Formats: sequence, C-alpha cells, structure tokens
Amino acid sequence: MIEGGQIPERGADPLGDDPVGAYRSSSASLLAAFSRPGVLERRYRGPLGSATGAERLQIRLYDLLAHGWDLAQATGIPALLPEDLAEQSLAFVRVQFSAQSRTGRFAEQQPVEETAPAIDRLAAFLGRSVPPQL
Repeated sequence: MIEGGQIPERGADPLGDDPVGAYRSSSASLLAAFSRPGVLERRYRGPLGSATGAERLQIRLYDLLAHGWDLAQATGIPALLPEDLAEQSLAFVRVQFSAQSRTGRFAEQQPVEETAPAIDRLAAFLGRSVPPQL
C-alpha cells in the first residue's frame, strides 16, 4: 500500500515454502518503505479507509504484537513483547476503534485485569480471551 502496489488477496499464502525468508523480506520492505521522506505524513487509501503513513505503521505494529501474543499463547513459548510498544498500540487502537466498527475485523473486547501487562490488555481489547494471571 505504501509503495503503491496491489494489496494481497485475503486468504492468499504470502509465506510460500519459506516463511522465515518471507517474513525477513517483508520486514526489509517495510523498513525501506517507511524510511522514505514524507511517507509518515502522506495519506493512503486501503480497504478500511484512508490513513496516514504514521497511522498505517501503528496498525502494522498492533497487528504484529497481537499475532506475536497469539503465537505465544498457542505454543506456550513466552514472547518478550515490548511493554512500551504494547501500551502505545493499546492507546492508538482505543482511539481508532472509537471511530470505526469492529464488525468483520475483531471480536468484542474481552475482560482483563487493569493491572495486567499491556500486551494482555491489548490482546483483550482486540477480542482475545486472556488467561487469568497467576
């Protein structure tokens, strides 16, 4: 989207036979695209509407954090996800969702302790069931 290319079709397999290579390539492309002058201020149209490059970067960040949390939950392998970025993402997504519908994107917010780590509060806000803290 930032580079003006086609948005991949939903359900397409962007990972292919080399998921690690695909992730590294995607990361390198993301860094290159967002390091260009003016990209954060420019507006971009996407399937869910228009947003600045800075907002698109925030969307990518909360998406990566949430899916990192998902993988940690599914595998039982603790993920060292930065609390400050999770807190920043939670603040962003709360504002974003105050003006947008969750329908078709996320389940309703789930209960979580206010004292839970920011990553758990982000996951719960995005509709994930967070196991109770022990």
